[in-house]
Amino acid sequence: MAAPRPTTSRKRAPAKRAPKKAAARSRGIEPQACRLDATESEIAALTRRIESEGGAVLGTYREPLGGNPVVFASLPIDKVEPTPFQRDLSEAHHKKLAGVLDKTGLFLDPVIAITAPKEGFWTPNGRHRLAAMRRLGAKAITALVVPKREIAWQILALNTEKAHNLRERSLEVIRIYKGLLDEDGARPETDFSYYLEEAALVTLGMCYEKKGNFAGGAYAPILRRLETFSGDSLRKALHAHEKHAEDVFKLDELVSNAVAKLKARGLMSPYLRAFVVARINPLRWIQGDPPPLEEVLKTMRERAAKFNVDKIKQEDLAGAGGVPDDEP
Repeated sequence: MAAPRPTTSRKRAPAKRAPKKAAARSRGIEPQACRLDATESEIAALTRRIESEGGAVLGTYREPLGGNPVVFASLPIDKVEPTPFQRDLSEAHHKKLAGVLDKTGLFLDPVIAITAPKEGFWTPNGRHRLAAMRRLGAKAITALVVPKREIAWQILALNTEKAHNLRERSLEVIRIYKGLLDEDGARPETDFSYYLEEAALVTLGMCYEKKGNFAGGAYAPILRRLETFSGDSLRKALHAHEKHAEDVFKLDELVSNAVAKLKARGLMSPYLRAFVVARINPLRWIQGDPPPLEEVLKTMRERAAKFNVDKIKQEDLAGAGGVPDDEP
C-alpha cells in the first residue's frame, strides 16, 4: 500500500470584500481644506514641469478622500501617451466616443495623468478619451495630474470606463509586472499584490502574450485556486510564472487534440474545451489542501494524453458549461 502523500498547508489569497458603508461625514477632508495653492512645495515641481512642456495649470486642489494634491491642467495632446502596459485600444469604443464628443462639442471628463520618466505625460486612465480627442484633431486635453507616479500601477482599480475581460486584464497585469521589474524588481512580489490583483493573471498574461486567442478562461479557475503571490523578488517570482505558463501551454495542446477528436466524431458544443478540462481536473475530487499547481498540471496532462473520446456521447455534453471555446 502506497504511503499517503504528505499534505502541505497552502494559504489562499483572502477574498476581496467591498468596504463596509461608513458613517456619514466620517472620512476625508472638509471642502475648505481642499484648497491648495499652486506654489505649495508638494506640487511646485509638477507645475513647473507642466508649464515647461507647453501645458497650462488651470487649478490645484487636494482630493477630498485622502487629501492628496492634484493639479488640474490643460496638456498639449501630443505630449500625452497611454501607459505602456495598458490594455489594447478598442477601435469601436474610441470611435464611438469620438462621435459623441463631436456631436456635443464638449470634453468634460479629464484623463488622469502622471509625468513620464523622461518627458511628456502618461495616462493610466483615459486611453480611449485620448484616442477620441486625437481622432477629432484636438490640440489639447484636460487632465488631473497626480504627483505620485505609483498611481500608474493602479490602472486595474482605476480604469472603469470599459469593463475588462480576462484577456485584457491578464495582458495589463503582465505589462505592469514587466514595468515594475525596471522600477523595483528586487522587492517581494507580495508587495505589489494590490497592483497585480491576482497571481493567476500574471501567468495568464504570459499565455495571452504568446497566443492572442488563448482560451485562458478554461484554466483560470485552476490557476486562481492554486497560485498565490510569492515572497520572492519580482525577478525570481517571474521565473515561476514562466514555468507555469509553459506547463499550461503543454496542457492546452493536449486538450486541443482531444477537442479536435470530439469534433471529428461529430460532437458539437460551444463548451468542448471546458468539458475536457473539467473531465481531467483532479481538483474536483480533492478535499482539504490541494496539491501544488505543478503536480495538478502534470496530472491533467497525463489524463489529457489518455482522454478517450470514444466514450463521450452527445448527451454527456448537455450539461457542459463554463467559458465558451471562442471566448473574446
